[in-house]
Amino acid sequence: MKLTKKVLGLGAVALLAVGLAACGSDKNEADGDSTKTVGESVDYKITGIDPGAGIMEATEKVLTEYDLTDWDLTTGSSAAMTASLKKAYDKEQPIIVTGWTPHWKFAKYDLKYLEDPKGVYGGEEQIRTIGRIGLAEDLPEAHQILSKFNWTEEDMGEIMVAIQEGEKEDAAAQKWVEANEEKVAVWTEGVEKVDGDKIKLAYVAWDSEIASHNVMKIVLEDMGYKVTLTQVEAGPLWTAVADGSADASLAAWMPLTHKTYADKFEGKFEELGVNMEGVKVGLVVPQYMDIDSIEDLKK
Repeated sequence: MKLTKKVLGLGAVALLAVGLAACGSDKNEADGDSTKTVGESVDYKITGIDPGAGIMEATEKVLTEYDLTDWDLTTGSSAAMTASLKKAYDKEQPIIVTGWTPHWKFAKYDLKYLEDPKGVYGGEEQIRTIGRIGLAEDLPEAHQILSKFNWTEEDMGEIMVAIQEGEKEDAAAQKWVEANEEKVAVWTEGVEKVDGDKIKLAYVAWDSEIASHNVMKIVLEDMGYKVTLTQVEAGPLWTAVADGSADASLAAWMPLTHKTYADKFEGKFEELGVNMEGVKVGLVVPQYMDIDSIEDLKK
């Protein structure tokens, strides 16, 4: 009789567990309720990066142009944004982030840009190299190298992925330089080495710019320069080049992303050339989200 009671007791516990599991399953289904709008599914939040970035200013314009009055753009850092993306992606949860290419996240995750029918983000952009006024006279060899610097998204991607897989920034850049001597030789062709001249490069904490500036640091050091890398936000970067406290930067996203800064400091910097073509910024979501356009955020 006692055994029967024990078995019945275990059966009741099992039924209770099944019932609780069913409740949990219902909750999970409700969390992913297809009747929810995109806004409701992400709490009307777009996950951004540092507030001084040009993409953040452009995204604020997106909220205005598309009349997304219920939406908020959160600020943080590039690292915080990608951490939030990873967390959501691993659980197949909805998320909308500010994104740009080149960036390693497009190689790691299956992502897509939301269409921008109003063209607020503009089309394809360029990453340009800018220098302070007088750079050509003061550091002519560096000016030549910086002016010739040009590479591809694939080049940059090799370094970004290596860093994400745990390699140190300078080590990943060094490996790329050693494996691409012919490309580097084009940048330094006809340039004489110097003897310890100092140069300061300013850059933003985007994975793309971390890659490019670490490569250029190695290239310039191999040519005899003492290089200082200074990481700042976009506004201070442009200010530093304009007032001469930084010699140059490889991180000017033009013609739209950094247009405000380029207009503000017109005549106070020199454009040295385009170092990458076909870059892009916009709103990015995982492919598993059933949304294709910024217009869909109003539904």
